[in-house]
Amino acid sequence: MKILKFGGTSVGSPEGINRILGIAKSRDLKKDGAVIVVSAFSGITDALIGIARTAVSGASIEEKFGEIEARHKNAAAHFLKGQEEKDAVADITVLLTELSRILEGVALLGELSPRTLDLVMSFGERLSATIIARIFCANGMEAEFLDARTLIKSNDRFGNAQYLPQPTHDNIYSFFKGPEKKAKAPIHIATGFIAFTMEGQTATLGRGGSDLTASIFGAALGVEEVEIWTDVDGIHTADPKLVKNSFRINEMLYSEAMEISHFGAKVLFPPTIKPALEKGIPISIRNTFNPQGEGTRIVNKAEEGEYPIRGISSISRIALLKLEGPGMVGVAGFSARVFGALARRGISVILISQSSSEYSICFAVMPDEARNAELALQEEFEQEIRSGGIEKPTTETELSIIAVVGSKMKSTSGVSGKFFHALGRNGINIVAIAQGSSEINISAVISRQDESKALNAVHEAFFQATNRSVNLFLIGTGNIGGTLLEQIADHKKILADREKIHINLVGVANIDRMVFSPDGLDPKKTKALLNDEGIMPFNLVNFIEKMISFNLPNACFCDCTANDDIASCYGKILEASIPVVTPNKKANSGTLKYYHFLKGYSRERGIPYLYETTVCAGLPVISTLRDLTLSGDKIRRIEAVLSGTLSYIFNNFDGKKTFSALVRDAKAKGYTEPDPRDDLNAMDAARKALILSREIGMQLEFANVEIEPILPKDCFSVKNVEDFFTELEKSDDDFEKRRADAAAKGMALRYIAVIEEGSVKLALRSEPENSPFRALTDTDNMVVITTDRYVKNPMVIKGPGAGAQVTAGGIFADIVRVSRTLV
Repeated sequence: MKILKFGGTSVGSPEGINRILGIAKSRDLKKDGAVIVVSAFSGITDALIGIARTAVSGASIEEKFGEIEARHKNAAAHFLKGQEEKDAVADITVLLTELSRILEGVALLGELSPRTLDLVMSFGERLSATIIARIFCANGMEAEFLDARTLIKSNDRFGNAQYLPQPTHDNIYSFFKGPEKKAKAPIHIATGFIAFTMEGQTATLGRGGSDLTASIFGAALGVEEVEIWTDVDGIHTADPKLVKNSFRINEMLYSEAMEISHFGAKVLFPPTIKPALEKGIPISIRNTFNPQGEGTRIVNKAEEGEYPIRGISSISRIALLKLEGPGMVGVAGFSARVFGALARRGISVILISQSSSEYSICFAVMPDEARNAELALQEEFEQEIRSGGIEKPTTETELSIIAVVGSKMKSTSGVSGKFFHALGRNGINIVAIAQGSSEINISAVISRQDESKALNAVHEAFFQATNRSVNLFLIGTGNIGGTLLEQIADHKKILADREKIHINLVGVANIDRMVFSPDGLDPKKTKALLNDEGIMPFNLVNFIEKMISFNLPNACFCDCTANDDIASCYGKILEASIPVVTPNKKANSGTLKYYHFLKGYSRERGIPYLYETTVCAGLPVISTLRDLTLSGDKIRRIEAVLSGTLSYIFNNFDGKKTFSALVRDAKAKGYTEPDPRDDLNAMDAARKALILSREIGMQLEFANVEIEPILPKDCFSVKNVEDFFTELEKSDDDFEKRRADAAAKGMALRYIAVIEEGSVKLALRSEPENSPFRALTDTDNMVVITTDRYVKNPMVIKGPGAGAQVTAGGIFADIVRVSRTLV
């Protein structure tokens, strides 16, 4: 005999019922015999609860009642014709007449007890099973309606009744196989979810109880397998609605399935496992909408998977109750009193955690049971609370539980570390922790708003360990930011295929507009998209709030601007556990206090703050200084040409052109800002020098940086660029004299920053022929580092220190570097 169960989505439409018919016809059920357990049509149970509550309030239920009636009669009419349809409509009418009388009584009494509500809810399954039985017969498959209440007996805990194994198994066996068996047709369409108490009252087995009904029939009849047909391809490594990269689990142990279904996996009703487990009957989870799929088999002996865990699950809404106080310490039987008080009120505990000092104990319950649990504890410990030995119980709501499950955990070290690192790395605070004694489950209580983020972060840590992903938010699509987008677009596939690093561009903004998509934006099309006037206007506060509200795992913020306001927000972004990557010098060359805050927060919380490109674009200057310091070397002196613009001007100042002509050349080639004074005031180079000084431990503010002016003061007093060049030409003779004097001594002018002995100074120096700075060409930067280890031959870092390509490349490298810290 075969046992098949079809859920509400499977029987929720004519298309779904057609698929059930197809599955049944392909299985030769007439030969083997079958019990097909069905749920109510999708949405009907909720609708029945709704009209029952409407009835008790005295409001009219006519419209909603009519909708329920029409849906079932329409289903009958779709499949049945003539007398068959009339008979089905008669069945529906009888059932709905009975339901109508019950609801009239509810309205008259103004009371809706759990027992009455169970009776009302039972009509969903009774209607669907009645109709489907007639549809089977009309399609050439002899079938009978089976009211499972007549066979399944339960206690009287209405709303979540527990079935009674002995009388239930006896009844089922007697009905199908006993000497006086009553089963006549080869196929029985049975109601799921409902049972009779020993007193003959209708009780429900809990939402999802149709799974349990199928398991009960399978255990009682000793079948080879129980098939649960639903709307997904089996049990996944995580909820596919929340974790897109989840995948189907082929096979798992009963114990694993019990844990993963207990902690929220909606594919399977948790109590379903027990009857099948006791008889060693496999349970198969299959997809009605993909009947060829293999599904998931739950068995006694499953093949060991390649991953240390089998899956991740969660309960979206729980409440956490805490009891604490010195009166608990060392008191024998205290926990027994706690859980005894809860048991007497029928409260189920989901998770328990107790401190080793025995000073506190906390446990999780469903939110609707929290107040009742709190009252039970207050009543049980009334004297201890009055005397001050125990504090009043407290309740925290808006929490979720996330759990990793797998039998392989007990033989694999580092599972807990990986689990908690994935949560901590993404800024997810853990409220409580519990691990089962069987070592196949580790659970953590977290904020409800972090549930999706936690599931994705933990799933990637365990099931995509060779992969890295970054959910990227970018502000600034100008020269550097635009080039970065081009580089991401060009290299995205190679990075994913070769390095298993996935860059998902989620949010982008320019000075005018901003756009977001959690599913990812195309970096090739984003700049054009931002030109669309229909896109939302840019607002820095809104951009950051939106980025934080997405609450995505492995997020990264990139600032490709030189904006002070954006730099001032880095702290808030890091506090949201979002790494920051930036070429913007304003934060690290701002106040020393802010610099220390950003660095300290990043270090203490493990949230990357990467700014290699703030100095010398893509050259590895900051990372080299950090490596030297970490390895115990002492940096004695740094000399550097830190401006590509100034480097070009003085590298080419050889007497063939006047100084002002070279500045015009630099502007024409795009080496200067639109106003060259923004480069020739040396402020940019000074900020870079200040950053380098702070990186080697100097406690300096920007005011401590000595800047020798390059230009006469009059050049800065004029109003526009052309007037500036006119004024600059007046100084050409002075610049030429200084150059000629240096040349006469075999030297050349270079504008150099010197960081040494607690000071930073930038000045125009005459460099001898053997100076490394004489080797500079075009817009090259150079940093010369003298340390205890590099005394006779200082370390030289030289290369392009400006330009969109090299700067964007350095930023891209930092984004990739962030991805490597995520897992």
